Amino acid sequence: MSKKQSIKVQNLVKSFGSGDSRVDIIDGASFEVNKGELVALIAPSGAGKTTLLMMIGCVEEPTSGTIWLGDEKVYENKWLTKETRKIRREKIGFIFQAHYLIPFLNVIENVTLVPQTNGLSTEESEKKAMELLDYFDIGDKAHAKPSELSGGQNQRVAIARALANTPEIILADEPTAALDMERSVGVVKMLKRIAIEQNVAVIMVTHDEAMLPLCDRILKIENKKVISSVVPKGSHLL
Repeated sequence: MSKKQSIKVQNLVKSFGSGDSRVDIIDGASFEVNKGELVALIAPSGAGKTTLLMMIGCVEEPTSGTIWLGDEKVYENKWLTKETRKIRREKIGFIFQAHYLIPFLNVIENVTLVPQTNGLSTEESEKKAMELLDYFDIGDKAHAKPSELSGGQNQRVAIARALANTPEIILADEPTAALDMERSVGVVKMLKRIAIEQNVAVIMVTHDEAMLPLCDRILKIENKKVISSVVPKGSHLL
């Protein structure tokens, strides 16, 4: 791994079933994502975008291949650690289409949950949470419940929560699918800003071609492989 690389995948395979019933979803994917990059992951429905994201995120176990996260090789034909949950907590921030905020906790409690689970004190985790909420212009909503916020505000809280453990990598699965165009652009610009200012690698699954010009690069699943390309401005890829 170079100092710039945050994610490196080699010859990754994901299959379901065995023998005659075996189905390959990903077959020999190899790619890298650098710190400071916002990369779009695109493919037709059912082609394995979310599966690939969950393998990188140490949620779904690959069939074979190799995954590096930062300078740590976490998978080589098997998990190289039993602490995949710890890797997720410490290295990775997840953002989903639905915000999955805990409804009976207020905003700051939702954001501090992971850092406190990781052992950070209440005082330090609340300080970090407020910095993030102010960063996203929702510091005044710190003591509101998710039900009192708009969809766009809840997604900002979800992004703040993903950043609360100071991750090296952010994995975003359709983070703009439930938002209108203006809010979608705002979220993707926010992810780009985070990639640069926090020096993290961001992979964003999207179906929305309008978001692609805001990204640095495109990873496309094609014939079960992953192809990397620059963003063709103004083109229609999906």
